[in-house]
Amino acid sequence: MVRVRTKDLLEHFNLTLVAGAQGIERKIITSDISRPGIEMTGYFNFYPNERLQLIGRTEMAYYMDLSDEEKYDRAVRLCTDITPGIVISRGMNIPQQLIEVAEETGVPILRTSMKTTRVISRLTNYLEEKFAPTTSVHGVLVDIYGVGVLITGQSGVGKSETALELVKRGHRLVADDNVEILQEDYDTLVGSSPKILENMLEIRGLGIIDVMTLFGAGAVRTKKRISVVIHLENWDDSKQYDRLGLDEDTMQIMDVKLPKATVPVRPGRNLAVIIEVAAMNFRLKLMGVNTAEQFSARLSNIIENEKSMLD
Repeated sequence: MVRVRTKDLLEHFNLTLVAGAQGIERKIITSDISRPGIEMTGYFNFYPNERLQLIGRTEMAYYMDLSDEEKYDRAVRLCTDITPGIVISRGMNIPQQLIEVAEETGVPILRTSMKTTRVISRLTNYLEEKFAPTTSVHGVLVDIYGVGVLITGQSGVGKSETALELVKRGHRLVADDNVEILQEDYDTLVGSSPKILENMLEIRGLGIIDVMTLFGAGAVRTKKRISVVIHLENWDDSKQYDRLGLDEDTMQIMDVKLPKATVPVRPGRNLAVIIEVAAMNFRLKLMGVNTAEQFSARLSNIIENEKSMLD
């Protein structure tokens, strides 16, 4: 599936199309951007022609010092059948040879008044997001005190009802039922809701409710980085649940491992408060405060002291 075409850059960044209008439907297949500096010298052995090409002031200054024949030669070799486009920064004037070749080959030339480093940064961020791996998870995503908590569990365990209680307590809903997850970086997952389900929450017995209409714009957000997973499951008397918090379980989503806690569900347990505390405890751990380890160390000291007194 084609994710980005050259015309998308024109629309998103308000670039000016100078030449090669017939090629604006060309596909961009990678988020990498090339600055053809060494190519301007005539060395094209490793020219990444499938990338978007960005010509800044340095490359253009060298190009302008070439003879007319060399300018035409470099332009022909820059503009290949698969080159998605050439971006010229700083609003610089474009040599006629490059414009003529771009028109002949259908390679779009786009111009912007922004500085080169700013163009690279904005284009890279945009393309990285477009080409980032994606997946979806059945669950609920809630922003609790700035921590993105992904609540998972089998259907009917009470995920949406818990999310509703969390919203009532002042937290923000991101997605219900289907969480679309984007891996923005090696260790960063960002969750959002499908457009059709945005701001919606399904409560059995009530149906679909609009959280933003009921609780206001402050009760929802469009996306949130996922930091921790809370898995809800029906209470199993034969299973031993972690009582100290020393066991560190994880859940892997794509290439990222997230800390995971399993919370058993049975009547009388306030899941919203438990998950709220879990989010606060996660923040404490980020600040270097691990209550379970502190308790374990305190208990070990008491045992050691008792042993020394007996000896």
